[in-house]
Amino acid sequence: MKTLLGEVELADRVGLNVFGISEHHRAEFLDAVSAVILAATGTSNIRLTSAVTVLSAANPARVFHQFATLGLISAGRAEIVAGRGAFVEAFPLFGLDTADHDDLFAENMNLLLKLRETTEITWNGRFRPTLDGQVSIRARTRSAYPSGWAWAGRCNPLLVTTHWACR
Repeated sequence: MKTLLGEVELADRVGLNVFGISEHHRAEFLDAVSAVILAATGTSNIRLTSAVTVLSAANPARVFHQFATLGLISAGRAEIVAGRGAFVEAFPLFGLDTADHDDLFAENMNLLLKLRETTEITWNGRFRPTLDGQVSIRARTRSAYPSGWAWAGRCNPLLVTTHWACR
């Protein structure tokens, strides 16, 4: 982990524009929570991003709060790259059915976008408990709120209609 943090700090010193850390939930990887790792870096210029946050298997409210907090720590340099992920190990770990992969991604992306737009959340979905008037961290982090990208092996119409980049 110390080596990885040093690489991010070196990238910042030599003038790279962005450094991303992926998300895996496997024994051979140390990158299960990219926002925490990025927050531990001693950087001042480089944009800090997930590369990719497995949104199909994540709680979008938690993802938004983690990256909004990273945005505060980094003075607005946080970015979320949301995607489906190339591995499915997170699904059984978090009690999710891989058959719901696409529907989870769509629902979680919609909630993540809503969290970016409003401070009070009312939400009803298929895969998570209802949110009824919960207050989002967005109210406290407007100047540092994370920008976002979507990364998908195939471009989903949801990504196009929500104006997230589809690459």
